[in-house]
Amino acid sequence: MTSPFFLVLLLSSLLTNNVDANPNYREALSKSLLFFQGQRSGRLPRDQQVSWRSSSGLSDGSSAHVDLTGGYYDAGDNVKFNFPMAFTTTMLSWSALEYGKRMGSELQNARVNIRWATDYLLKCARATPGKLYVGVGDPNVDHKCWERPEDMDTPRTVYSVSSSNPGSDVAAETAAALAAASMVFRKVDPKYSRLLLATAKNVMQFAIQYRGAYSDSLSSSVCPFYCSYSGYKDELMWGAAWLLRATKNQYYENFMKSLGSGDQPDIFSWDNKYAGAYVLLSRRALLNKDSNFEQYKQAAESFMCKILPNSPSSSTQYTQGGLMYKLPQSNLQYVTSITFLLTTYAKYMKSTRHSFSCGSSAIVVPNALISVAKRQVDYILGENPIRMSYMVGFGSNFPKRIHHRASSLPSHALLSHSLGCNGGFQSFYTQNPNPNILTGAIVGGPNQNDGFPDQRDDYSHSEPATYINAAFVGPLAYFASGKSA
Repeated sequence: MTSPFFLVLLLSSLLTNNVDANPNYREALSKSLLFFQGQRSGRLPRDQQVSWRSSSGLSDGSSAHVDLTGGYYDAGDNVKFNFPMAFTTTMLSWSALEYGKRMGSELQNARVNIRWATDYLLKCARATPGKLYVGVGDPNVDHKCWERPEDMDTPRTVYSVSSSNPGSDVAAETAAALAAASMVFRKVDPKYSRLLLATAKNVMQFAIQYRGAYSDSLSSSVCPFYCSYSGYKDELMWGAAWLLRATKNQYYENFMKSLGSGDQPDIFSWDNKYAGAYVLLSRRALLNKDSNFEQYKQAAESFMCKILPNSPSSSTQYTQGGLMYKLPQSNLQYVTSITFLLTTYAKYMKSTRHSFSCGSSAIVVPNALISVAKRQVDYILGENPIRMSYMVGFGSNFPKRIHHRASSLPSHALLSHSLGCNGGFQSFYTQNPNPNILTGAIVGGPNQNDGFPDQRDDYSHSEPATYINAAFVGPLAYFASGKSA
């Protein structure tokens, strides 16, 4: 009888379609980090490489008499949503912490990207006592326009949470981002690191003290765009896990225990952080051999068993071409996030020679996770049935009509006069390729049949987003360093 573990490896190798071509992971890593320059808001620096972008959002925060310039536009629109931006920042920071030594010269680019976000998040957390700013720009109005960020004439409404309008989810995610980043800068900029950590503690305390979902406080300003569908308990656990790692303070461990056990998801995203928290906390159980964290290790392994193909408890669908398929809307965001957890948990397993089982007899070794992760990375980079690289500017065949305002409209250098709210729709509806290549952007990805229409109006497949890229940085660094199954 064939062992279930062998089947796990067999199936993951079958998913490769007998292709063992290794894409240039280092090039992909470099481009995945360059992408963030195309998403910048605020005054752009002299060393800006994505030259078709110019400064934008320079009066952000002025309606509330605060400076909220900077940060990133989340996707193809001109709104700054802090909930996904903070998650993006946490994942970029986690990538630098876990894979920094494998990044080579790209580590400095990762730090620059992280700091562009944390400089903004610090403003949001420190501008007004008792208040956390969580976004700039009215999404309902913005989404009716198709204009360059440099031309924005839509309301730059400022959104915040407070003790009377709580937002434990967005606050705890902001705390996680600041705490994770504080470790990235601990040696290279100790003063900045201390500021990040002090602010993270304050924001986390605010999240704990004033409980509530930011979706309830801000309703149509954040829903349905970035509603907190999973509630805020996962962010409280995630934020506390990051502060525990940054401070080693028992307070955060005790607080996590007080939350009780979390859900057992088969997904990881800007909205649902449980799986990420379990993997992060399992590090203590595996590397530090701390039995107090055994429950998180078991939860992490339960998650892996839901992801691995042919595991008895697998709840993950794979396309015919081998891509993990979770949800129709921007599926690659789940693929990159879950792939990050696969490589990271496998890394912990390898360093401690650990294995685990899915069910009674399926023994899973680190390379089983790595094999599935590598298949996802290779698929995204072009090893798929239609030979399409889902990273813009990588390979010869990549999405040309992405759902992204700045990419789809002539740059300021070519057309200096403002296009206005409706001026860009002529470009939106054309079949012409976007004039500006948003190098490194990973789009929402193919459908469940491995098909990709490459249409600008098909945002669920054609729109890039910061959080898709942020989670991909770690796995790219892992494979760029020559690690594979």
